[in-house]
Order: sequence, then C-alpha cells, then structure tokens
Amino acid sequence: MPTTINKISVIGAGAWGTALAKHLAEKGFAVNLWAYEHTVVQAINASHENPVFLKGVTLPHNLIATSSLTEATDSCEAVLFAVPSHAARSVLHELGGCVPDSTPVVCATKGIEEDTAKLMTQVMEDELPSSLHRVLMVLSGPSFASELSAGRPTAVCLAGADDQLVRRFQQILMTPTLRVYADTDVIGVQLGGALKNVMALAAGVIDGLELGLNARAALVTRGLAEIVRLGMAMGADPRTFYGLSGVGDLVLTCTGSLSRNHEVGARLGRGEPLETILAGMHAVAEGIRTSRATLTLARRHQVDMPIVHEINAVLYDHKSCRKAVRDLMERDAKSEKGWV
Repeated sequence: MPTTINKISVIGAGAWGTALAKHLAEKGFAVNLWAYEHTVVQAINASHENPVFLKGVTLPHNLIATSSLTEATDSCEAVLFAVPSHAARSVLHELGGCVPDSTPVVCATKGIEEDTAKLMTQVMEDELPSSLHRVLMVLSGPSFASELSAGRPTAVCLAGADDQLVRRFQQILMTPTLRVYADTDVIGVQLGGALKNVMALAAGVIDGLELGLNARAALVTRGLAEIVRLGMAMGADPRTFYGLSGVGDLVLTCTGSLSRNHEVGARLGRGEPLETILAGMHAVAEGIRTSRATLTLARRHQVDMPIVHEINAVLYDHKSCRKAVRDLMERDAKSEKGWV
C-alpha cells in the first residue's frame, strides 16, 4: 500500500460515484472516473458534466472519465467502487486483473447481490485477488448525491477491519462539508445501507396510498426492527443500526423527496405497474433487487421480516398495496419489548 495517496480511481459514474469523484477531485486528488456509458465519458471529458446521472453539476478539470478499467486504474493508489449491485460482480471480475496489489478499495455500493444474497464485500472477496481482501472498506450513510455535490453538510460512515487504514481514509475523505465517522462493523454498515432502500419502497407505498404520517412513522420504526433482527442474526453489532448507516440513512431515504426508492414505492401505491415505472427510469432503484435478496437472507437466517415479505409480494406477486398494508396491520398482537 502506498505511503501517500495522490491518484484515486472511482469505478461507476452514476450519481453517487460521480458526486464522490467530484468531491475527491475538488480536494486535490487526481481522479479517474470509469463509466460504462460511452456518452457519459464523452460528456464529462468534453463539457465537465454528467448529463445523464448528475445533470447541472460542473465537474473539476482534474476529473478524467474513461470507459476502460485498465486506464481508470493505471497507477492508481486507491479505488472507490460505486457500481450498482446487479452489475458489480461482472465489473469486479474484470477489475481484479487491473488493480495493483494491496491497493485499498472502498465500496460505496448500497445493495445485496440478488442471485446469491451476498453483501458487496463478499462479492468483492469472490472476484478480487486475496491481496485486496484485507484492505476492503465500506462507505455508507445518509447522502443524496446532489446535496453532496452542492457542498451541503453531509455525514457518512466508513467501516473496515483494519482500523488504522479506515482512519487514514477517514482523513482522505473528510472536508468541511463531508464528515466521516470510523467503524469496524463491515456487515452492519452494509446491511443498513442496503435494507433502508427496501424500507423506502414500503414507505413510498404508504405515502402513495395517502395513509398519513402516523403510518409512515410506524413503517420506519418497524422497518428498523426488522433490519436489527437480521443484522444480529448475521453477526452485526446492533448499535450500528442506530448510527448514520442505519437510522440516518433509513430516515433520509424513507422521507426525502430525492429518494428514488421512495418515489418508486409512491408510484406503486398510486397504482402504477412496476414495469411502467422502471421503463422511465435512468438511475437504479436498488431496493427493487435488494428486496428479493433480503427475503432470501431472512429465510436463510430464520428471521421474521413481515415488511420485507409484503413488499416482495407487491413487487413480484402482483399483490395490491392496500392488501399488503392491511395484512401487516392485522397480524397477531405482539409485545414491543420483544421487537428485536
């Protein structure tokens, strides 16, 4: 691992990847941004803007885009990975042959692989050389890309097994407008960042049905209970879910007007078919695929997750949103003291 970091490769030029690349470039790092779409590469290099995923945001001149992973990682001293979960494995498979040994890798993807129900660091361990496994980290927290790009105050969490490495990258990422907290709970931080998207779909359904603020508050609270239950079953520290990558991201995504997952849920609640919604979207709503993967994990670990079960029924079994809400409300009475 290099003693100094000057050149950073950002893999994935969606809104979040572009915003992070902009943030690092503005801090003075030489940044190569890999994009799958050639039109995005051309636009960034020609007009210093990503018109597809982060329209209207001017990007620094020391941010260079490329569609070649080899070029993106040439002489890089750190990698920040922000590819959507459904495409992560294929990109990582190619990336593994490009990244120099022991190069720190920060995962900023908030999702779970649909087919295997693996967390992103587990997918990374499958596809990246073993020399990179000990330098994997995860970045998550309440962070809309457009607000980070506008310089609005944002706080996130960076987790990794190597505490010294995490604290080093904590300083690399921090600025007066981005505050980064250090953690070691890689599982918990990833679960919080992924499952909040599932709960945001459900919160959107509540709002789309116009069921009121009481219902939304109940959904968020009970959603957190489900996240904690699964996290504990998978070995996470339950305290993680009361931090930025848990409650922080959950509240933002379930209530923020910029949330893509909440928007999808709201449109479902208003009666739009999922196929119609997806046909008009450029950006990815991670919660749609993560919902199915989460249900797989719940069954695997024998964890009761009724909200996850109902949102899957709405997404994949054509269950009506009103029937899903009614079934949640009419479940057997429980004691809240035993909520975890």
